[in-house]
Amino acid sequence: MEQHTLKITGVLSDPTRYSIYQYIGKQKRDVTVQEIADTFKIHANVARLHLSKLEEVNMLVSDTKKTGKGGRPSRFYRLSDEVISIQFPFRDYQRLAEIAIDSLASLGYEGIEALRKTGLKFGYEAAHEFVSSFNQNPEAMAPAEKTKFIEQIAINQGLNPELHYDEQKEEITFRIYNCTFKEVAKDNRGVCAMHHSLMNGIFQYFFPDVELKEEANMMKQNELACTYTTAIVSS
Repeated sequence: MEQHTLKITGVLSDPTRYSIYQYIGKQKRDVTVQEIADTFKIHANVARLHLSKLEEVNMLVSDTKKTGKGGRPSRFYRLSDEVISIQFPFRDYQRLAEIAIDSLASLGYEGIEALRKTGLKFGYEAAHEFVSSFNQNPEAMAPAEKTKFIEQIAINQGLNPELHYDEQKEEITFRIYNCTFKEVAKDNRGVCAMHHSLMNGIFQYFFPDVELKEEANMMKQNELACTYTTAIVSS
């Protein structure tokens, strides 16, 4: 494990390579060598080297696909599902989370409800803390401004979000492309319920009494994102 950690830190010590990894993480699709070369204004061979180094330590995965433009298939890269954790000394907080979630889930309905209530509380408090740091009052914000704050909170939580506010319909579509609890949620749907409530808490800080309606769930369906919608009423 120590040797693998050293390899990862060595790979990420290059500023360009680290920026490439961050860039790929923000995309909602696979990327090619040429896209990386064009985006970072480097030669394609240099881009290929950076991508290969990231793939060697399992931070990226790749496969070849036909582009539909003729010629040889291109290699496409995306983030690996492997969790990268660098800690000194080592701490296993994922295992702790699994133990805590399984313990609550074993209580049945009461345990799931406890997760929901806790998620709602933490979401609301996260929104309150973030907005307070800017000395802002959500009651004085227009819906579009509230949406921007929600998006930034979701970005800060690593959700790789996408929000769309439809002013005509007074409706928000909210997608998250990175589930920060993915590894724990795979085997315990109570985590999805808790995370859904956490996001409800964030939204309810800005729009009291709204409820996010789940349209798609990456854990249940073969979807790239969890998608939610909610109707709002302008004050």
